[in-house]
Amino acid sequence: MDWKENAIKALQDSLYPVPTELNELDWKSGLSCKTERLAQHISAFANNKGGGVLVYGVNDDGSCFDVTQEDVKETVQTLGNIAKNNLVYSIPIDHSVMDFNGHSLLFIYIPEQADKPVFLRGHDVFDSYLRSAGQTVKMSRNQVKEMIATSNGFTFEEHTALSALTKEQVLQFLNYKSFFELMEKDVPSTTDSIVNRLSEYNFCHENHGIWSITNLGALLFARGFKDFPKLRGKEVIVRKYNGTNNRSQEFEQHGTYGYAVGFEGLIDFIMQNTSRENIDVKREMIPTYPRIAIREFVANALVHQDFGIKGMPVTIEIFSNRLTITNAGAPLNDINRLIDLPPQSRNEELAQTMFLLGICEKRGSGIDRAIAAVEQMYLPAPKFTKSEQHTRVFLYPQKKFKDMTKDEKVSACYQHACLKYEDGETINNQSVRERFELTKNDSSIASRIIADTVEAGLIKPVDAETKAKKFMTYLPYYG
Repeated sequence: MDWKENAIKALQDSLYPVPTELNELDWKSGLSCKTERLAQHISAFANNKGGGVLVYGVNDDGSCFDVTQEDVKETVQTLGNIAKNNLVYSIPIDHSVMDFNGHSLLFIYIPEQADKPVFLRGHDVFDSYLRSAGQTVKMSRNQVKEMIATSNGFTFEEHTALSALTKEQVLQFLNYKSFFELMEKDVPSTTDSIVNRLSEYNFCHENHGIWSITNLGALLFARGFKDFPKLRGKEVIVRKYNGTNNRSQEFEQHGTYGYAVGFEGLIDFIMQNTSRENIDVKREMIPTYPRIAIREFVANALVHQDFGIKGMPVTIEIFSNRLTITNAGAPLNDINRLIDLPPQSRNEELAQTMFLLGICEKRGSGIDRAIAAVEQMYLPAPKFTKSEQHTRVFLYPQKKFKDMTKDEKVSACYQHACLKYEDGETINNQSVRERFELTKNDSSIASRIIADTVEAGLIKPVDAETKAKKFMTYLPYYG
């Protein structure tokens, strides 16, 4: 798929069901007269993974109109000159006038550059811009440093967490036994064999007899985060509050071990502090949330966090009426498409290694499994929110149908449709009743939920010509 096909698809995703600008695409009604702001937009797309597209001919409300030949000529010339003359180095751009829903729109393509960050001529490198949550924003100093290192061929995972070590010290700082247990392999009998195996997975490396531990190795297998000052603030935090707000805190627990070493213990701890006690027959703990959902959402937060943002560790917060999981960095995919789209990873090596270790599911299936588990317990739909700096997932405990809001019912219906669509199926009145534990006598209630979800632009009829509504089937808006 070339950039033009990708651009058409991205614009469709951006405008429907609710107009939302994406990291890879920004639509405009006309050419701005602010040259510096245009240069910031172009540089941000040049710094964005996969580049980006400016689309002209779209109003603020998402409606489209035909661009004129004169507008095309002026826009292409102006942006071409900016890309050539106003950035630290000249970058190529491409353009095309394409039909979109019956309107001729101008698409300007800015390819991703290998040498990053791209910034404005006459400015400092720390005055660089990127795309975040569909906006062009100034990068933090740490984000600039990380981009410089990455553009030079080094990812965060490859950076050195601790250096000038002996082989024995590597094994002192890394819980290598946990690695072999997770891989279901026997621990080699010699120190050389152990460190060489760890090196194969990029957990450590050797240079002229001197060993170093990488960020990847420390993040996953640290015996203690305290041993790695460069990773301060990357440990997981769990907070529990008394009630529905953060004014009265019961406890705050900071993770001690690497993610892989401490993962199951972390999940156990969350389950313990969110489950309720049942003593009717015998004393037992009844889960409030499905373990699968907590596992997948926590693993997802670990894998997709933006390590360039300081002071925002992965944080799990437990309230009486919700559980939230927060990680640094806006999601790279549209939050309405987290079920069906394969995730884009900021930390490819971390994601792949956690998959090999059995902590993460294969790409794209983790979120599906989590939401399916929520459905099986008849819980309200998980909620996803984002900002320029973070992504947050909300899980909610059991709630009576009569107490659910309209938005909660619509979200649950939409996610139900997404799951069915992934299985090659559609939803109907009966499946919606089953999702909400409604009876056959509640068909009108299910119809109302479906109608509200259609009105929200999140699902659509498979065949709008079907006469009887009780026989109608529906699929997600993107299907």
